[in-house]
Amino acid sequence: MADVTLHNVKKQFGAVSVIKGVDLTIADGEFCVFVGPSGCGKSTLLRMIAGLEDISAGDLKIGGKDMTHVGPSERGVAMVFQSYALYPHMTVADNIGFGLRMTGHDKGEIEKRTKHAAKMLQLEPLLTRKPSQLSGGQRQRVAIGRAIVRNPEVFLFDEPLSNLDAALRVQMRTEISTLHQDLKATMIYVTHDQVEAMTMADKIVVLSAGSIEQIGSPLELYHRPKNLFVAGFIGSPKMNFLRATAAPAGDQIRVTLPGAIDILLPAGNAKVSAGQPVTLGIRPEHIDADARDGAILSAKLRLAEYLGSETMFYVSLADGSDIAVKADGLATAKPGADFRIGIPPKACHLFDAQGVAIINGDLTK
Repeated sequence: MADVTLHNVKKQFGAVSVIKGVDLTIADGEFCVFVGPSGCGKSTLLRMIAGLEDISAGDLKIGGKDMTHVGPSERGVAMVFQSYALYPHMTVADNIGFGLRMTGHDKGEIEKRTKHAAKMLQLEPLLTRKPSQLSGGQRQRVAIGRAIVRNPEVFLFDEPLSNLDAALRVQMRTEISTLHQDLKATMIYVTHDQVEAMTMADKIVVLSAGSIEQIGSPLELYHRPKNLFVAGFIGSPKMNFLRATAAPAGDQIRVTLPGAIDILLPAGNAKVSAGQPVTLGIRPEHIDADARDGAILSAKLRLAEYLGSETMFYVSLADGSDIAVKADGLATAKPGADFRIGIPPKACHLFDAQGVAIINGDLTK
C-alpha cells in the first residue's frame, strides 16, 4: 500500500477555481474521509487523485512517486463509484474479474483473485447471478470486489452508499470498515454524510468552497472545531449557536446570553474585549433538559420528536433564537409548554465575529 501527498493542488474550470490550493498527507493504511456540503469540491479532489480530472497546478504523489501527470491506469488506485456501473449481461464473477481480463491477466489468476474477493465480501453464493438478481447492497459489494481484485495501492470511494436505504447504509458502513481493517489498505472516501465520516474515518478532511477548513480525527473535530463552519457541520443534530457578548472577568470570560443571563467560561489563553460580540456554541446532547446545571434559560417548546431511545426538543428563547435539545427518551413535555434549559459552562464553545474558535469546551474536566 502507499501514502498519498497533495501539495498546493488546484483545479480550475476556465476562470472558475474549484480546488483552491490543497495541502494534505494521507498516511499508508489510513482511512481518510473527505466531507463537506454539495459543491465543496470533495468529489473533484478525489477524481484528481484518481487521474479522472487533470490537476491544474500543484503536485500529487502516491507511494512517494510523482503521479501528477500519470494516467489513471498507472497510478495504482481503484475507484468505487456512486453508481454500481455493473455490466448487466455478465455474472457477478465476470463483473469482478473484468478489469483483470482487460489487463491480460492469466485466467487462473483471475479466478483465484475473484474467489478471494468474493469470500471477503460474502459473495460466494452469488457468483453465477446477474446484477438484476441482486439487492442494492449486493451490487455495491460486487463493485467493491472489482476494486479489490486489482490489488491497488489506494482505494477511492465516491459516495458509494448514497443509493442505499438507511438500514443498508449502516450495514455497508460496517462492511467497508471491516474491509479496511482486513486489508490494512489506504482508503479515501467521499461523503456529504458526516455520520458516515464520524463512524468510519481515521482522519476527516472538512472541505468548504474548494478549501480545507480543518483536518483531524473524528473526536478532534467534534470536540475541537476550529471555526463555526466545522462546528456546525460535524455532529448530528448540529451544534446550537447563540449570539452573545463577552467581557474579561479575571481568569474567566463572562458571556452574556439572550435574556441577559451570564455564564462564566474558563479563559485559558483566550482574550476578549469588553462588549465583544461572540457566538456561543453548545451541542444539543450537552444541554441539560432538566435545567439543573449551568446557566438557566427560559424557553417555549415548539416541537417534540419522540424517537424512543431519545427525545428531540426544539425550543425558542425570548429573543427568538431556536435551540435543539437532546433529552432522555422518556421525556414527555408537549409543544406549547414553558421550558427551562441549562447551559453547562464546560460544554460551551466560543467563536469570535469572524467565526474562529476562541474557546472549545472540555468535557473531560
